[in-house]
Amino acid sequence: MNTIEQDIAALLTRVQNMRPLVHNITNVVVTNFTANGLLALGASPVMAYAPEEVADMAKIAGAVVLNIGTLSTPQVEAMILAGKSANQHGVPVLLDPVGAGATQFRTESAQRILREVQVALIRGNGAEIANLVGEATDIKGVDAGESSAGTNADIALLAARKFNTVAAITGKEDVISDGARCLVISGGDALLTQVTGAGCLLTSVLGAFAAVEPDILLAGTAGLTYYGAAAARAAERTAAQGPGSFQIALLDELAKLYPHSIKGYAAIAEAGVKAAGGDE
Repeated sequence: MNTIEQDIAALLTRVQNMRPLVHNITNVVVTNFTANGLLALGASPVMAYAPEEVADMAKIAGAVVLNIGTLSTPQVEAMILAGKSANQHGVPVLLDPVGAGATQFRTESAQRILREVQVALIRGNGAEIANLVGEATDIKGVDAGESSAGTNADIALLAARKFNTVAAITGKEDVISDGARCLVISGGDALLTQVTGAGCLLTSVLGAFAAVEPDILLAGTAGLTYYGAAAARAAERTAAQGPGSFQIALLDELAKLYPHSIKGYAAIAEAGVKAAGGDE
């Protein structure tokens, strides 16, 4: 193992030993899958939405995950209450801006959360993150369309700097940036795009790693790498069967993760990033 692989291996062990509480305010489509995925990983999920309790729940969590997949005004208010409470108590907040750019309400809601809450990590597809930083990009429903806003590495770097956060963009390859460094993670499988909630679960998995590691770039890299390895291993087992079998196998592989699971299934590389003035 190289140094970064050793670092992320230690984080996987920490998640499995500490079983961090991840508070999810997520969408109705993915609640069950997200909870089961976190349990498989070794984390402890809670789904609490009521404005009367979200602040109290957030302050005792290891991480708070805000997901705007099925959005409403009361939910946005609850997210901001939870996010502010988390900020006050040193709990990392992660944002999944599902479908940002598809409607004005979604885009403005995600941008409001980013204004009013200090978000430690934002994860989305290239179109979602591009729209948040003001680079109009096609999006179909909540799925990414074609992007003309530069590479995903460019967009992640821009988002990290604009929102003072760590930005992760997932796709054929995943990229993650803190505004200075940018890492590229290979792994996963195209079957992930055929399972509703695969990306939403990933954001919550990143929350589990952020709950045990204050270096959010490292935590995010660990989550992306091990999730990608679990997906690649699940796809290898179920390629002839289809997405239903893959979904179950993904949960199984998350439960079977161990430090060397990434070997042959996922890899991490450094990407070139632009300097603050825009030059390479």
